[in-house]
Amino acid sequence: MIPQLGAPIGLIVATAVFAYLLGTLSQSDFLTWGWRYPFFVAFVINVVALFAQLRLISTPDFERLYESRELQPSPVMQLFREEGRTVVLGAFAPLASFALFHLVTVFPLSWVVLNSGEVPAQFLITEMVGATVGLISVMLSGLIADRVGRRTLLGVSAGLIGAYSGFAPQLLGRGPTGEWVYMILGFILLGLSFGQSSGAMNSSFSPRHRYTGAGTTATAAWFIGAGFAPLAALLLASKFGLMSVGGYLLSGALCTLGALFLNREWGRKAD
Repeated sequence: MIPQLGAPIGLIVATAVFAYLLGTLSQSDFLTWGWRYPFFVAFVINVVALFAQLRLISTPDFERLYESRELQPSPVMQLFREEGRTVVLGAFAPLASFALFHLVTVFPLSWVVLNSGEVPAQFLITEMVGATVGLISVMLSGLIADRVGRRTLLGVSAGLIGAYSGFAPQLLGRGPTGEWVYMILGFILLGLSFGQSSGAMNSSFSPRHRYTGAGTTATAAWFIGAGFAPLAALLLASKFGLMSVGGYLLSGALCTLGALFLNREWGRKAD
């Protein structure tokens, strides 16, 4: 759960910086140079993060596993030949939370500003409050997972995201009240699912491929579930209405449920 806290914290910082610049600069100044400033801030943060990463001290257990080659990278092609099924399931298991991530961050901001004429800085405040709720929800996900298990929580949250997809996107066309409900509910569900989505299938890899498998599935999951989500949702909403965004999100929830089910069934057969 703890590494996943970086996403809502980063979102709070980013929205706060953009909201401040939008509120203090003229539109011409913001479009000329102001929009670049947050990216300079992000660059500084990345330098600090890199320094912290380089200063991390490996534990004796980590060094022992690394020296025994249990944590060594394995060839990617060999990984796909021997455990390609697990890679595919690992890429689809967190799809619901990864798709929802951008559907409560990038997409609603674009849709509201383009279609309602609402001031961007005003909606960014809503997003900051939602991200704070999401931060709390991520922390709660750890406590809940300790009691019911990670996969159970992922499955239940995927089901709730599926239910959310049936009505929530239409709320973006109902004014400020609908926007608040959409954002708060979305961030609650996002925190519960995203908090436990990292490495959901890593334990299914053999020790030999777990190091490479974890990185490969994480990259694939972000690419499939999040990379195109804002553009796809905006295209669907503009062509077919907000209800189609719900269908897009529902497909992600079904993929998560399907991947968790197949992993459990194949795990039983292997046992």
